Amino acid sequence: MTHPSIAFAKPAVPATGTLVILIGEDLVLPPTAAALDGATNGFLARAVAKAAFKAKRFGILDVVAPHGLDLDRVLLLGLGKPAEFEEKDWPRLGGALAAKLVELKVATATVLLERGDGVGIDAEVAADFGLGVRLRAWSFDRYKTKKKDDDAETALALTLAVDGHAAARKAWNARSAIADGVALTRELISEPANHLGTVEFAARAEKLSKLGVEVEVLGEKDLKKAGWGALLGVAQGSARPPRVVIMRWNGGDKDDAPIAFVGKGVVFDSGGISIKPASGMEDMKGDMGGAAVVTGLLHALAARKAKVNVVGAIGLVENMPDADAQRPGDVVTSLSGQTIEVINTDAEGRLVLADLLWHVKEKVQPALIVDLATLTGAVLVALGKLNAGLFSNSDELSDRLAAAGKATGETVWRMPLSADYDKLIDSQWADMKNTGGRDAGSITAAQFLKRFVGDVPWAHLDIAGTAMGSPATELNKAWASGWGVRLLDRLVADHYEK
Repeated sequence: MTHPSIAFAKPAVPATGTLVILIGEDLVLPPTAAALDGATNGFLARAVAKAAFKAKRFGILDVVAPHGLDLDRVLLLGLGKPAEFEEKDWPRLGGALAAKLVELKVATATVLLERGDGVGIDAEVAADFGLGVRLRAWSFDRYKTKKKDDDAETALALTLAVDGHAAARKAWNARSAIADGVALTRELISEPANHLGTVEFAARAEKLSKLGVEVEVLGEKDLKKAGWGALLGVAQGSARPPRVVIMRWNGGDKDDAPIAFVGKGVVFDSGGISIKPASGMEDMKGDMGGAAVVTGLLHALAARKAKVNVVGAIGLVENMPDADAQRPGDVVTSLSGQTIEVINTDAEGRLVLADLLWHVKEKVQPALIVDLATLTGAVLVALGKLNAGLFSNSDELSDRLAAAGKATGETVWRMPLSADYDKLIDSQWADMKNTGGRDAGSITAAQFLKRFVGDVPWAHLDIAGTAMGSPATELNKAWASGWGVRLLDRLVADHYEK
């Protein structure tokens, strides 16, 4: 089930299908559910007592074919301590429910979005709940030709019954756009590299023009003429031609400087001449995760008609070890004119980003830049898969990203930047080298990127741990998480929209 339909209505008990009721650890039923319980001789209270249901957060009690009703089942969805619920928990609650509905192959369900503690559920919370349903229900099985009967999808029609349902429906329009952006990101990361190369990725990005995004694609001749030497050095070992895609959403005032998002798009990373170990190399189809997030974000912003000017720039290459591949020891000249000694061809993402960042700084002249990249294994050692590494030359931008992360659950952890680390990437033969070795690997990568942004407020998000292979959560069971779309959409909405 990849795309459940979600509708909104006033609170009422449906005649058929599945009914979902929210309940906290105090086991007090919300008003509509309490009325139903009273009219049916307390069947809900008895079910809770007989099952010893504690209504812990995200716990679910399944009451099948309740006596005296035509409902297929009633699901009691645990809130734990409702007063402790944070904004980020409502999508998780929706996701926990979606997982259960998928498991049970439920076709129609109504959720009574009411609380037993007398606190109302507003339109934004209802929309967030729906967002969680959409995110958790997503799956990717495009290349499975045979499906077991147990795996067959059931189309879900879900009604969220809430006071102020008209306002909730309006709020849902924006959440639906965000869900579509996350889905696009996950889909791009999940695609195998033989189906999604540089040309195919660029073509997917061009489809955003249907939403009003202006899309410009730079081919190999354009890049050579302009002098994108760092990016082209990565691409030269592959039969697939490089592409740079510039996406513009003009939703703000004409004279407003845009905010820019930049993404690393290595559609497959073998490591090049510095080839990676075979174990786990199949995951390197996801090394374009940064570019996928930027593309999904532009989709979300355009689909919800965000009142802001945004530029998304992605560099699409493949890193392969053929006879034309760059070698360790090669020196390339970047678009900025700065020269780079290539110490390790597997430190290729920063070469792609170097030219992208310089182009955006010089040609776009943005108010700020945020780049995203599955850049270093070192960030996994430092932070695991629960936080993205944040590096920035701006305290204000860092604080805003941290706040957006706390609100959405897509959290970041700020790491240090310091000129003292620059000596680790000093080169005997060029202006710099592309890696400083094992020590402080994520930091030296960020120090490298910092040389291409000048004084523009900038943040670098190392998403190697969060973009793919992340732990299953209430919002995601897939290998590709779509991490970053919700974070950056929230950053834009809170601070940069009109």
